[in-house]
Amino acid sequence: MSEIEGIYEDLEADVSLEEFQEAVEAKVEQMGGLADEETAAMLIAHELGESEVTGVADIEPGMEEAKFTAKVVKIGDIRTFERDGEDEDGRVVNVEVADETGSVRAAFWDEHAQAAVDELEEGQVLKIKGRPKEGFSGVEVSVDDVEPDDDTEIDVQISDTYTVEALSLGLSDVNLVGVVLDTDAVRTFDRDDGSEGKVANLTLGDSTGRVRVTLWDERADLAEEFAPGDTVEVVDGYVRDRDGSLELHVGNRGAVEEVEADVEYVPESTPIESLEIGDTVDIAGVVRSADPKRTFDRDDGSEGQVRNIRVQDATGDIRVAMWSEKADVDIGPGDEVALADVEIKDGWQDDLEASAGWRSTVTVLGEGGGGGASADSSDGGSESAGLSAFADGDAGGANAAKDGEGGDTDGTGDAADTANADDTNDANDPNDPEDGEQIEFTGVVVQAGDPVVLDDGETTMSVETSADVGLGEEVTARGQVSDGRLEADEVF
Repeated sequence: MSEIEGIYEDLEADVSLEEFQEAVEAKVEQMGGLADEETAAMLIAHELGESEVTGVADIEPGMEEAKFTAKVVKIGDIRTFERDGEDEDGRVVNVEVADETGSVRAAFWDEHAQAAVDELEEGQVLKIKGRPKEGFSGVEVSVDDVEPDDDTEIDVQISDTYTVEALSLGLSDVNLVGVVLDTDAVRTFDRDDGSEGKVANLTLGDSTGRVRVTLWDERADLAEEFAPGDTVEVVDGYVRDRDGSLELHVGNRGAVEEVEADVEYVPESTPIESLEIGDTVDIAGVVRSADPKRTFDRDDGSEGQVRNIRVQDATGDIRVAMWSEKADVDIGPGDEVALADVEIKDGWQDDLEASAGWRSTVTVLGEGGGGGASADSSDGGSESAGLSAFADGDAGGANAAKDGEGGDTDGTGDAADTANADDTNDANDPNDPEDGEQIEFTGVVVQAGDPVVLDDGETTMSVETSADVGLGEEVTARGQVSDGRLEADEVF
């Protein structure tokens, strides 16, 4: 066996020995005698090895050639176009192919286009060799050679309408039906060519999960036509990666339309007691208190806004800072909410704080909030670990507080009282202070608005005061009780 044949035997590439030897001879001639046949054979083997990819997700635009195996998911129609300086029109057929790692568009040109339409079938597995490039909706491969592979099985979904769970990187022509969980405002930006672009976002959910939908340019204004709870269909979207997460993008070829469909989104959540700094998690619970929105000046001179709420589940409670557009979400004490992709940080007095930024999703659950969505605990525990601990309370529970019936006289809908309604929310409790009584109450500030609400771990007290206090701060208020509230003369 010659040295060239030995190198060929070690090569795992779909090329014949004759083709390999011809490539070696061409390489020797190309290098003008600077390399012998053995060196040229090693160079060719290296080049051929680089073209083999382990999965569709490894295909990159910078590669000279890619060889991979994938299943036909969708076959497009033949499109014709005019070539500059040529009488004959060009033809192309786009074929969506995928494996377990992702999806890519394979373009069949000219004489191969008609063969693709006539001979290929959805579900067929192919060995493909082609040249990757950056296309309209991500990486595309211009096919140079293709052959059937009947011996390989690839487990990918073939469907006209996808679920969130079935989305994979590189998919295009995606139709997906989901319930709107959240919307963002339309934003403008300057492109490198000087033109102005527009972008906006929706977050959609179905029974398998949720996905962020990015709307570009002419489609960006669609974000203002929908509200949480609407059911919509994304038409001709394409899947891209952003910071390690899949997003569904909609350009001028796509659309988002309201439809009549029964879609249930069931958010999973992490119990509040198990949260740790640095986590990015989903939480769900009842709003215990809500501060007024505050504005502030950023370092760049622009104006920002934030609103703090406190959310409680059956395991604990946490302050949530809602930034920018999230601060405008209509949420009040007693509302059941699901907050997705919030970042856990070190907050006031070493207390944990959740930050709901631009990538977060804020969904008000229950009536009119999220298409009949309900919450579930991601740890698979008992019902008491989720919202159901608050959903069926009596007159002192979360639903009553939301409706303004019974519960706390201050209207804060405190979830700690909700969980123990029989013990701490009894209107005839002999320990409740009477009107005109002078008292001193020490607790943590759980609402810093008007009124200030203090919590001592067992009960809450609404305090009328002009004192400047911060959320999470422990203070003592001294004064006279009037109509169930403490009119404070001193706060220290």
